[in-house]
Amino acid sequence: MSDPKTIAIADYDYPLPEERIAKYPLSQRDQSKLLVFKNGTITENTFCNIPDLLPDDTLLVLNNTKVIHARLMFQKETGSTIEIFCLEPYQTAISEAFEQREHCTWLCFVGNNKKWKGGSLTKAVNSQLSQVTGHQPQATFTLTATRREAVGNAWIIDFSWSGGISFAEVIEQAGVIPLPPYLNREAESDDNTRYQTVYANPEGSVAAPTAGLHFSDEVFNRLKSKGIKTEFLTLHVGAGTFKPVSSDTIGGHEMHTEKIVVKRTSIQNILNHYGKPLIAVGTTSVRTLESIYWFGVQLEGTPSIDAMHVSQWEPYNNPLEVDFRKSYSNVLDWMAHHDADILMGETQLIIAPGYNYHVINGMITNFHQPKSTLLLLVSALIGDNWKKCYRFALDNNFRFLSYGDSCLFIP
Repeated sequence: MSDPKTIAIADYDYPLPEERIAKYPLSQRDQSKLLVFKNGTITENTFCNIPDLLPDDTLLVLNNTKVIHARLMFQKETGSTIEIFCLEPYQTAISEAFEQREHCTWLCFVGNNKKWKGGSLTKAVNSQLSQVTGHQPQATFTLTATRREAVGNAWIIDFSWSGGISFAEVIEQAGVIPLPPYLNREAESDDNTRYQTVYANPEGSVAAPTAGLHFSDEVFNRLKSKGIKTEFLTLHVGAGTFKPVSSDTIGGHEMHTEKIVVKRTSIQNILNHYGKPLIAVGTTSVRTLESIYWFGVQLEGTPSIDAMHVSQWEPYNNPLEVDFRKSYSNVLDWMAHHDADILMGETQLIIAPGYNYHVINGMITNFHQPKSTLLLLVSALIGDNWKKCYRFALDNNFRFLSYGDSCLFIP
């Protein structure tokens, strides 16, 4: 495999006028435009027709992560506002952190940090949890945040709260949905539902897997009637997904680490589907599927590995060539040995031109920012055709980025 570290990010730039960035979603999820790149040709369609455009016997793999209300705003007595942006639990599993009922610790960005001279911040929250969870909690609860030491450009923050409710309920009530910075607007009530997929389940992301935002219950019903199967996995999207490549070449860009959670039955179903079309919904699903492959390659060389971690340059440094079926079988054997029904791991995988896909045959995705690692991932699948596709989209009034339109790429 060729070394991508010398790739110039300037080659993955394109002009994106501000007015082409979709600031709000369409009223109907499945009415977004769909650019179809198939057999080398580009056509325009509507997303609700996706069941008719997928190959027979397709398996669709989707990321079911749920976006948390990660932005917590604290008002100081001086009038200053401190924003605490929850990134991930500190040295604790996400599910465990959300179940805590008194205190937990998170890694967070802190906005206006210089104004936080010391001490704890407190926030009184009017609770509406009886509507959300069906039980009758206190009318208000108090959330306290205490800052510890810095870790890189983030901080370790201890949270404590009253009321005996879970942290999942606390953040749902006290926080705000974290819209992408390029939308340049505050979150509104509609964003609480529209910036989630209709199948979002395990909480943990600070950004939506946006390719999934186009799916509606009607689309799923039509997929089922066409005999197209679906499989769900989880990659909790981190804030680093919005981090632009600031170095001249991608060798200078550090990928963020993201958490993966995949059921053993899902891995088995994907393996059983070998030889038939597999289409990933979103770049996060792509990276998860390919990361599982590379974990299986690691196990080929060292079967005694304790946990899954796929580093950024793993595919480009690992000389082993392993068949997809062997790799996924290695992962299943490892899980059986560890008596694990769920694979929990981490990935920093970067997919760039020169990468050979081992699991997917195509993808559904949105239009991505210029000079982004997501654009590199698309180029690894369809080559320089991404330029033709994006030119077509710009010329034909497609909407861009998170709330924008979608693409189906089948090379």
